[in-house]
Amino acid sequence: MDKTIATPAEAVADIGDNATVMIGGFGGSGAPIELIHALIDRFVKTGSPRNLTVVNNNAGNGHVGLAAMIEVGMVGKLICSFPRSADPRVFTQKYLAGDIALELVPQGTLAERIRAGGAGIPAFYTPTSYGTELANGKPTAEFDGRPYVQERWLKADFALVKAHLGDRLGNLTYNKAARNFGPLMCTAARHAIVQVSQLVPPGTIDPEHVVTPGIFVSRVVEVTNPAQEELLNRAGATYP
Repeated sequence: MDKTIATPAEAVADIGDNATVMIGGFGGSGAPIELIHALIDRFVKTGSPRNLTVVNNNAGNGHVGLAAMIEVGMVGKLICSFPRSADPRVFTQKYLAGDIALELVPQGTLAERIRAGGAGIPAFYTPTSYGTELANGKPTAEFDGRPYVQERWLKADFALVKAHLGDRLGNLTYNKAARNFGPLMCTAARHAIVQVSQLVPPGTIDPEHVVTPGIFVSRVVEVTNPAQEELLNRAGATYP
């Protein structure tokens, strides 16, 4: 099955109001800037999608990428582990104004909740957060004399991911640290939408090197020379 899409705008065209969207990236590393901004463009023109629940490692930096999504008012809730990033002013202002909800999740727990969603595991136990406000209202149990907190899986309607190489069947490789949450999010989302720096013919990627098999990918769009969040912020870029 050919999963290639011509443009980022077409790739994100069916993301609707109230959707849960996982967005890859560790800071700017692996952030799918072109997919994110294609979604913002649609919101600015049509007012949709709105009230999104976004799952990401952080809360965006500066005024591009995820920060721009928050700034234009698309995001109703953010699930993340690190809302205080290098330049979190957009999220901070929205949060203090009561315009966005936050679910804070320890970073390892966030990764495991996403992995559990992709693996079909509805819940698991972790000692992380026991005895803190983050554990309030959650079931607890004791194993081998140590207290644990129950955490639920995280699943999404869509995932926006940046990869390095991809073929038309959806098989992917990543570029070093840009891999981060991408492979997990592809498994945990109903539709994984991936921008790749280079689209190659099937068979070009050694099967031993495939990180995300195509079965977990719905759409692939080639974006050569993708933007890097930190460089855009350093240049003072804003949206629109």
